[in-house]
Amino acid sequence: MALLTDPQVWASFATLALLEIILGIDNLIFLSVITSRLPEHRQARARLIGLLGALVMRIGLLLGIAWIMSLQEPFMSVLGQSVSWRDLILMGGGLFLLYKGTTEIHATVEGEDDHGNATKAASIGFAAAIAQIMALDMVFSLDSVITAVGMVDHIEVMIAAVTAAIGVMIFAADPVADFIQRHPTTKMLALSFLLLIGVALVADGLHFHIPRGYLYFAVGFSALVEALNLTARKRRRA
Repeated sequence: MALLTDPQVWASFATLALLEIILGIDNLIFLSVITSRLPEHRQARARLIGLLGALVMRIGLLLGIAWIMSLQEPFMSVLGQSVSWRDLILMGGGLFLLYKGTTEIHATVEGEDDHGNATKAASIGFAAAIAQIMALDMVFSLDSVITAVGMVDHIEVMIAAVTAAIGVMIFAADPVADFIQRHPTTKMLALSFLLLIGVALVADGLHFHIPRGYLYFAVGFSALVEALNLTARKRRRA
């Protein structure tokens, strides 16, 4: 009850929840891209499972704060450069995003479609999509949890902020995915964003931090240009 009546706690909750939503944009885009390869009637379910899995994973990581912080401790050295488990996780996630973004761009440009041969192929695709979502959730959750630990002192506030952020993403997932599917050029923009995030994760793993503000500015500017293009296209059709 003392936390509920403390204005500083509410301020930290609002700040952390907003930051978690912003940091979750890349996760949301990845969800939309991956699930777009599934049969239409299974896409919403895959997005929901992926986001609920992200929530469970982040709460679990928050409850294991000591273990999370230990991941930042170097355990080996390569060419005079210290390497921690966090570095390896970030590099692995970044390389996976680069691979996935490249293959999705190739499939989109070449017009390949994996949706449909048989029910068995579709079910395997669903399982593979969930596995990929959970794997990237681990990477995204790692930085999200470390951010939460650095901003807020109370574990209850961290869990509440993360839960609120995931709740917003659950409501936003379907509209974002539908918009990306209706406009192929925005899907290409989203895939380019994933490549950008992949490079940033690899750089972080190599101890070359790229401020996320630069990335979000680039994405925001590109999104503004794309919005102007969509508006102009709509007017030409009218």
